Amino acid sequence: MKAGALRGFETPRIFTPPLRELTPKTSHGFAAIAFAETVLGLALLPWQKWVLIHALELRPDGLYRFRTVVLLVARQNGKTMIMLVLALWHIYAKGSRTVIGTAQDLVNAEKAWAEAVEMAQSEPELAELIENIVQQTGKKAMILDNGEQYRVAAASRRGARGFSGDLVLLDELREHQSWDSWAASTKTTLARPKAQVWCFSNAGDFLSVVLRYLRASAHQELGWPDGDGDKDVLDAQANDADFDEWEDELDEESIGFFEYSAPPNAARNDRKAWAQANPSMNHTDVVEDVITDRAIAAALKTDPKAVFEVEVLCRWLSTVNGGPYPPGAWAAGTDDTSSIAEGSPISACVDVSWDRAMSYIAFCGYREDGNRHVEIVAQRAGTDWVKPWLRERRLAGVFDVLTLQAIGAPVSSLLEELLAETDEDGNQLFPIVKWEGTELGRASGAFYDRVTHKEETTPGTSVDAPLVFHTTQPVLDVAASSAAVKQAGDAWMIDRRKSPLDAAPLVAANGADWGLDQIPEPEPDSVYESRPLMVV
Repeated sequence: MKAGALRGFETPRIFTPPLRELTPKTSHGFAAIAFAETVLGLALLPWQKWVLIHALELRPDGLYRFRTVVLLVARQNGKTMIMLVLALWHIYAKGSRTVIGTAQDLVNAEKAWAEAVEMAQSEPELAELIENIVQQTGKKAMILDNGEQYRVAAASRRGARGFSGDLVLLDELREHQSWDSWAASTKTTLARPKAQVWCFSNAGDFLSVVLRYLRASAHQELGWPDGDGDKDVLDAQANDADFDEWEDELDEESIGFFEYSAPPNAARNDRKAWAQANPSMNHTDVVEDVITDRAIAAALKTDPKAVFEVEVLCRWLSTVNGGPYPPGAWAAGTDDTSSIAEGSPISACVDVSWDRAMSYIAFCGYREDGNRHVEIVAQRAGTDWVKPWLRERRLAGVFDVLTLQAIGAPVSSLLEELLAETDEDGNQLFPIVKWEGTELGRASGAFYDRVTHKEETTPGTSVDAPLVFHTTQPVLDVAASSAAVKQAGDAWMIDRRKSPLDAAPLVAANGADWGLDQIPEPEPDSVYESRPLMVV
């Protein structure tokens, strides 16, 4: 790295200040750092040390000041290293009984756990204390001879229940779209007075319900350093019945908030803003393999604006572009009593987000009134779950046709394995209709017409009369109000890559609507089958 290169900032742009001078007597951070350096042989970056010292601040009674720690930082800056240090320090040095690692995508939690196991096994004095390593997916655990354990749990309503955790490491908090998984994870610490929940994430969006509330709460306590644009989030959440159960756990005074991010008004090419959001930037004297300003400059040229904002600048997407439909058109189709009528044919469509982080399955069928109903029936991280989910429901006869974009989309990689799936008799299981070519634009246009359909009431006056309905589903509603489009000849289609938020739910809904038209009409009964044969 050339001399004088701007380095990532050690101190976060926004943070909860300490109540007193932080020393080895007033913060456990110093002990955690010493363990990392002397036992694990790690070289921590300045910002990682800063966070450990400030987040592990002690009260005069010896308990942690913060029950909940929220760390926001751009991707590829080394937050996983903090997780590993905390986990191993807790079970080896601090004697904590249980550390629980969790993430919305279980694979990510298991990956961090595997790195910690590998690190422990590589140090002889740590390896000899390992009693057992459980490798079962979803139940992975490293158990020491005295009973201390670091285990992995899914971030779901039932994921971590049954355990009492001294430390919960909750990764990718931005993906939590309800309070269910938060509750399942944090409830494990209630009986442990010295417990902490550490939440790690980069910036979120409209769907990041938990993170957005925690951030707004912390910003309010700190005097709204970026303005009070999220003030309404606190008021709205306070009136949410689903939130009441967890509100008592979120005492603002027990939340430590540390945000490395670019200022809201900083230009995307502002290198100081890069350093504020990327505290590891150019610290190659400490760790050779760290993010550099050169890598960020390359990302600026190639990444979609929304991706660069969230993942590199750690800056929230607070606005949407309105989506592909006229104002009010999508909302006009909202009917929370809507459903697919019994006996209706049903089409299913799978789509995958541009970054492959999430997969969605939509169903479309007819309502009792003959109009269409579309909804997202399943959404999870990754793609591994898609085939077994569809198999179970196809064998049960839930849907009649399955479609997905066959070429040039993230979901296209699933096509071959879905085509190869067979039933018990060796027959092709999924009745797949490939969504491709000119049908992509045709489907977008047909769905648009159904969403925006109007009826004339008097000459020159019309009212919204949509032909496709949906219930309130934030994941679909946000996609419909933000998705970007791209031209394809004289037609258009949804552009996942350039959409500021995840557009895949809308693509899945659009595809399911198109798929309904691909279901063959039942053949009429032959007159010879329905009436007696007359011989003359």
